[in-house]
Amino acid sequence: MGTTQLESVPEPKYWHLKTVLSQALDSEFSVGEILPNERDLAARFGVARATLRQALEQLELEGRLQRRRGVGTTVAPPRMGVSLGTGPHTWPGGPEDAWQPVDCSAAVPPAAVAEALGTGDEPVHIVRRSRVSHGRPVAAELLYVPLSSVPELSAIDAPSGAARARAVLRELQRVELERQENAVELGSAGADDAKELDRLPGAPVLVVTTRFVAAGHTAALSVATYRADTCRLTFGDAGGVEIDAGPQRRAS
Repeated sequence: MGTTQLESVPEPKYWHLKTVLSQALDSEFSVGEILPNERDLAARFGVARATLRQALEQLELEGRLQRRRGVGTTVAPPRMGVSLGTGPHTWPGGPEDAWQPVDCSAAVPPAAVAEALGTGDEPVHIVRRSRVSHGRPVAAELLYVPLSSVPELSAIDAPSGAARARAVLRELQRVELERQENAVELGSAGADDAKELDRLPGAPVLVVTTRFVAAGHTAALSVATYRADTCRLTFGDAGGVEIDAGPQRRAS
């Protein structure tokens, strides 16, 4: 590779470098490929290593790069599409569901959740699920289900853990779902979410809250936390928009 000097620009040097590096990722590297070390990259672009690190950190924050301990900096796979379309509504845990049950417990939910469910101080089933894409965790979910929504659930058949979570999801499938309502907000990862998503506390996340309505009342409430650097939201019936991000990289 030859040496590419940066032109003098009014914007911060690391930000301009980020743009140049992003173009290089599209034209010269493929998903999963390891980038040259910092010394070689800094020499190529004629910048200090501190400037280079700032640019790399920004690209990692935007989901273009992954820093993997013991491996180095690699080109990240495309962002995972999270559909919030207006198509058929379904209960969580259906055949097309990409989430994996982790465990299930019975506890009194946070006050805001209890108010939305109308359960007061009563305990509810709290199903914890995770979602993985390209071998990395991209989302964590807490699904709150009132005991009255799954009255036939047997503690004998599925006493605890992932088996209990699957049993709750299976019982929900028996209920006729009227509709679901989604709300999205930008947030920051708390300690628990950060650990589960392999991010630092305070990292940006997308929080998608889904209310499942049956028989005129809220039968379940999902609070899903997505890594903002690996996910993008899609709207409409099609549920996805293809974006050409370069010859080596296409978002799905």
